[in-house]
Amino acid sequence: MRALVYTGPREMVYRDEADPALVAGEVVIRVDAAGICGSDMHAYHGHDPRRIPPMILGHELAGEIVAGPGAGRRVTVNPLIACGRCEFCVQGRDNLCANRSMVGMNRPGAFAQYMSIPARSLLDLPEGMSTRQAALTEPAATALHALHLCVRALERPLPKASVLVIGGGAIGLLAALLMRSYGCRQVRMAEVNPLRREAAERHSGYPGFDPRAGGGPADGSVDLVFDAVGGKDTRRAALAAVKPGGVVMHVGLQDWASEIDMRKLTLAEITLLGTYTYTTADLRATVQALHAGVFGDLSWVEERSLADGAKAFEDLDRGRLAAAKVLLIP
Repeated sequence: MRALVYTGPREMVYRDEADPALVAGEVVIRVDAAGICGSDMHAYHGHDPRRIPPMILGHELAGEIVAGPGAGRRVTVNPLIACGRCEFCVQGRDNLCANRSMVGMNRPGAFAQYMSIPARSLLDLPEGMSTRQAALTEPAATALHALHLCVRALERPLPKASVLVIGGGAIGLLAALLMRSYGCRQVRMAEVNPLRREAAERHSGYPGFDPRAGGGPADGSVDLVFDAVGGKDTRRAALAAVKPGGVVMHVGLQDWASEIDMRKLTLAEITLLGTYTYTTADLRATVQALHAGVFGDLSWVEERSLADGAKAFEDLDRGRLAAAKVLLIP
């Protein structure tokens, strides 16, 4: 088969790879579309020691089972492969499984014509669901899971809260689109890339601004800050913007560690939440939400051929794209 292989920092090679073998308890999927995630970009930059080259990256996908139980079914997947036995799995919080592995990290991923995965990781697609919708399940579920945590922590209903979304990439934009479906009116989006900022404004309907140029919310004025970047500067900006008693949701992982204003966090009773991916229940709910159009028409998604994948990574790296999500089509 043909695959796009991460071979080293800023090196993606489109080449022949061995077809995945069918083993007991697993299926082989023909990949119809696979999305480039921010974590794939971290690996591309050489910043993720968990993804060791050479590696076929990619964990956001839709496809069809071609070998194993259920051949012919159209599916997406839960790329987090949990043990099913630990306390978190038993609680339905399988995203926290200490024994988990992941497609595109511990085993070959979806930037290929075919990939294998345990049959228990499959989620069937509704009749008529498009490949573009289905391949957005994983990032959309990340936004859905994070917002559910925010709703539990906020003192006022989410639709009445003032919100700052930091980052107009896929997670930030999907979160904003979900907020729109919930009836949120007081949402602003911070994004430094002018192409992406304009696209986020157009598709979400919320105003955007360049945080480097000022014009953002006043310090201590926002009920909820949704940090979809997770950088040193965005953490500082999030804690500055949030109101006393407010919530900061930390989703992105651009920088692994940095100082934060613990004094404000304590004295102003700020709730700082971390979130990791989604549960299987979140994924199922997201499939239905995408199919029902909750996240809009997804016209902001760009499609490239898998053969053009190395160029897509380079364009994302250099900020040449307005699209918050690029799908690679084998």
